[in-house]
Amino acid sequence: MPVQKRYTVFVALCIMYIISCVDEDKKADTSDGIPENKTQLIPYSVVNSMPHDTLAFTEGLCWYNGKLYESTGSPGELPQTKSYWGIINTANGKVENRHELDRSIFFGEGITILHDRLFQLTYKNRKGFVYDLHSMKKIGGFSFFNEEGWGLTTDGQYLIMSDGTSNITYMDPKTYKPLKNLPVTENGNPVDQLNELEYIDGWLFANVYRTNYIVKINPETGVIAGKMDLWPLVKMAKDEYPRTLEMNGIAYNPGSKTLFVTGKMWPRIFEVKLNQ
Repeated sequence: MPVQKRYTVFVALCIMYIISCVDEDKKADTSDGIPENKTQLIPYSVVNSMPHDTLAFTEGLCWYNGKLYESTGSPGELPQTKSYWGIINTANGKVENRHELDRSIFFGEGITILHDRLFQLTYKNRKGFVYDLHSMKKIGGFSFFNEEGWGLTTDGQYLIMSDGTSNITYMDPKTYKPLKNLPVTENGNPVDQLNELEYIDGWLFANVYRTNYIVKINPETGVIAGKMDLWPLVKMAKDEYPRTLEMNGIAYNPGSKTLFVTGKMWPRIFEVKLNQ
C-alpha cells in the first residue's frame, strides 16, 4: 500500500477510535444518572509521524532542548539488538553519536536528563550511569535498591523511576537515596508493569507493559486519573512492520505540547496531541 494511502487509513482509524471513546463515555452513565466507576479515556489526535529504527529495542525516550533522545536494551534472544543511548536523527530514525554499553554485562533501560546530565538505568544490575550530555562521556554511576530498573523521568527536582511493579520511586539526584515510594492504583487496585515514564505538566505518565495503555498518574496520591488507548498506533506499526513488539517510549515537547510515542522495534515514532 502506498505510504500516503496507508497514512490516510491510519488517520481514519484514529478518528473512528476517538468517536468510539466518546460513545463509550456516554454508555458509562447508568439509568439512574450515576456514572460507573471507570477511568476516563484521554482522547488524542496524531499530528505527525517519523521513521524509527526497527532494530531499536526501545526502553526510554526523552525530549531535551529541541532534541529527541532514545535508549535501548538488548535481549539475549535478539542478538541483533544493542544497548545504547543517543540522539535520534528524525529524518531516518537512526540514533547518532550514540554511547553503547557492553551487552554481555548490561541491559540498557530508561533515561532522563536533568541539568545537562543524562541518567541511565540498567535492567538487573541495580546500577545506573551518569553522563555529561555534551561530551557524552560517563562522569559517574550509582546504585539503587529496586530489584530491577525500568523507566526513568524527572520532575525537575528528583529522579523518578519505575521497576516493573506498581510502585514508583523518587530518588535524590545527588545522593541517589530513595526519598519517596508512590504506590499506583486504579479504582483502588494496584497497577503493576509500570514501564517508561514521563513527567508532563504536574502529572506522571507511564506505559503499562504488554498493554496498549499509557496511564496518567497523580504524583501526590498515585491514583490513575486517566489513560490513553493507543491501539490504533500499535495496529499501524504492526501493519507496517509485523515484527513490531510492545509499546514503550514517551517523550514530551513542552514547546508544541505534543507527545512522541513509540515502541520496541517499531517502524515509526508518532507525535500526538492530547485533546483535553
